[in-house]
Amino acid sequence: MRRFVLAAALVAGCANAPARPSPPSPERLAPGLRTQTADQQAVHALSRLTFGARPGELEQVRAMGVDRWIEAQLHPERIDDARAESWLTRFEVLRKTAAQLESEYQNPGALQTQLAARNNGMLTREDSATLRQARQNLRRVAEETQVSHVARALLTERQLESVMTDFWLNHFTVFAGKGIREQFYLADYENRVIRPRALGKFRDLLGAVAKSPAMLFYLDNWESAADTGRPRLVVVNEQAAQRRLQQALRAQRPGQQRNLPGAVSPELAQQALQRRLRGGLNENYGRELLELHTLGVDGGYTQQDVINAARALTGWTIAGPRQGGGFTFAAYMHDAGEKHILGHTLKAGRGIEDGEELLDIVARHPSTARFIAFKLARRFVSDTPSTVLVERATAVFARTDGDIREVVRTIVTSPEFFAREAYRAKVKSPIEVVLSALRAVNAQPDSTPRTSQLIASLGQPVFGHQTPDGWPETGDKWMGTGAILNRINFGLILASGRVPGANPMAIPGVENLRQAPREPQVDAIVSAFLGGDVSSVTRSVLLTGKNSLLEAAAATDNAAPMTPPPDPMMAPPMPQPPSAPGAVPPDMRLAQRLAQARANAPLPTLRGLPQVLGLALGSPEFQRR
Repeated sequence: MRRFVLAAALVAGCANAPARPSPPSPERLAPGLRTQTADQQAVHALSRLTFGARPGELEQVRAMGVDRWIEAQLHPERIDDARAESWLTRFEVLRKTAAQLESEYQNPGALQTQLAARNNGMLTREDSATLRQARQNLRRVAEETQVSHVARALLTERQLESVMTDFWLNHFTVFAGKGIREQFYLADYENRVIRPRALGKFRDLLGAVAKSPAMLFYLDNWESAADTGRPRLVVVNEQAAQRRLQQALRAQRPGQQRNLPGAVSPELAQQALQRRLRGGLNENYGRELLELHTLGVDGGYTQQDVINAARALTGWTIAGPRQGGGFTFAAYMHDAGEKHILGHTLKAGRGIEDGEELLDIVARHPSTARFIAFKLARRFVSDTPSTVLVERATAVFARTDGDIREVVRTIVTSPEFFAREAYRAKVKSPIEVVLSALRAVNAQPDSTPRTSQLIASLGQPVFGHQTPDGWPETGDKWMGTGAILNRINFGLILASGRVPGANPMAIPGVENLRQAPREPQVDAIVSAFLGGDVSSVTRSVLLTGKNSLLEAAAATDNAAPMTPPPDPMMAPPMPQPPSAPGAVPPDMRLAQRLAQARANAPLPTLRGLPQVLGLALGSPEFQRR
């Protein structure tokens, strides 16, 4: 019973932030009317269109004017981002393409299989050293992908672009734990596929995602081929294909049979070839393309549309590193029969044109316009955006042929966006909590994965969502008892100076407050970190230093330190990665034990200004945007 009461109190505490009424109805907002104050508009824009304001940025937006600042952020190509780009040059995963990484580094799982087979199951000392180096290389790739992802969001001046990149990475989710090969694709996927198109045309973004190795591998389309009995665009002589396979295998040294996608040993290479020659349609990508990427679950498609979409995309696969890597169209895998999709007929005898026309159809479908408009309105305005706003954004999507910049502009300059009811109406996701806190204290980027592990400890590991539906976009999914306690604890840990790169007491002007009375300290923290506006409950907590939620938790097992969930990017290499998008490698249990071993030390005991700051970062006001 006590735990139930505590849970109810915690949820109520985060629900009782100021200005949290229901979203506005269209009738309450006259055209062009903004019901937020001028200061609230500046705070609101920084909260929604960035990962959190840094010291001095609120004053900059006020001086520039919120509308001019938004317009500048809508054009990231015009914003100098030299500081972020300079810091990020240290990362190999950003300098090299996915194909280069996959070509230069051995797959530890494949290597282990090959070394063991060569020596009758035994590994020599030299073999063990080679395998250890391969694992270290893979770990470095995974760590650099995580660190660069977090660091760019922390440093960038192209802040709306960064938020939109996060939105699309979630919309077009891929899972790091899918398999070892996915690790080589992730940084390329974020920075060469998603980011350059985050505010461009939706059809261009959709096409780039469809041809990305990260998505092709994650949803198994790289293996999808025409079913047995279906006409193929090119008929392959099986004996000739077998000869080419054997020649390719003999030409490679042990552990390097990577010129065939997914071939990690001669046996598996043979199996992969047979799958491609004898056929086997995989519906995963065709289904998610319609359900999650374009039309939406209620978008009006049928199971036959799913099947025919998958047929249209057969042969869309991944070239081997020695063939240059990246996307390739394999004509001998393609189903060349006639297809009927969403009222359209794709004529027989065509090749890659089938997939391209499919993407044209779904990108310009009315259901897609509404689905994308709704998701963007939900991200920027409210968990339950008004029908009028969604219809307005849908019309802009259709009129501009899916111009994402124009749809976003419509939403973030709307009366609904600047309505009083929208102020602090969204709950931050874990990555938003961590990044906004770090930006608020002007933290410097951490070159180790410790910051990304903090994000994972709050429940959102980078590239760690197993299923294709992505992380939740509504606050109720993030508001469990343990999650709220972890957020409060994180605020205290940051204020104590235990987060790499963050020294809250070094912010200009803070030193003068350390010896000040408690009330001026609270006033200053509220002004600097909470927009100058907090509830009476929050103010009482800051003044007294007593948080009844923490005190109640201390009497239960909820007081346990934050423990990260299994990190899919740090999982031990697997000889045979799982085939299903949602599958979790069994050896992730080891990753979980390692994460538990790295769990945070007991919470620090804070007093004075650090205590005020820590409690403020854990307050309902800071947990909302």
